[in-house]
Amino acid sequence: MAGIEGRVLEIGFGVGSNWAHLPGTVHQYVGIEPDRYMLERATATKGRDAVEGRLVRARGQELPFANDSFDAVFTTLTFCTIEDVPGALAEIRRVLRPGGVFRFWEHVRPEGRVSGRVTDVLAPAWRKVGGGCNPNRRTVQAIEAAGFRITSLHTPNRSPLPMVFGTATADGAGSVPILERAARGVRD
Repeated sequence: MAGIEGRVLEIGFGVGSNWAHLPGTVHQYVGIEPDRYMLERATATKGRDAVEGRLVRARGQELPFANDSFDAVFTTLTFCTIEDVPGALAEIRRVLRPGGVFRFWEHVRPEGRVSGRVTDVLAPAWRKVGGGCNPNRRTVQAIEAAGFRITSLHTPNRSPLPMVFGTATADGAGSVPILERAARGVRD
């Protein structure tokens, strides 16, 4: 979280595990979570952790915020469960102000030929026991395909599932074409 500042959006806050790590440079926090149960648990946690901000029940592919409204957006182990990854990334671009940053910590499909294929085979069973998690997503490639430029990427080597920590920016963030926004029912 170091280095994020201003108005910040967290996609999929779960029970609020990241709140204790928000730096003092965050002036306003907004978090979305589609799961009603997680939202209820997080609301109870919110009072104890004294996070200042707004919690909204919403999905990543349907953000109820105006264009260019956040200085930073971050996700933590979220893109494995989002149904419409390209839609969610387009929404992040739309709400991120020009010059803003997108931070992510996500598990990804292994790069090795054998390990990648093994993960593909195990993925359906893993989704059932892992809360809908898709451990074989090519999230980094999806982020780049959505028009983000990855400025840093770190792959820890002690994780049971391959993960990446990264930062990305998007020139012209927020510039989702008006017809595309209208087709998805996005509000400004």
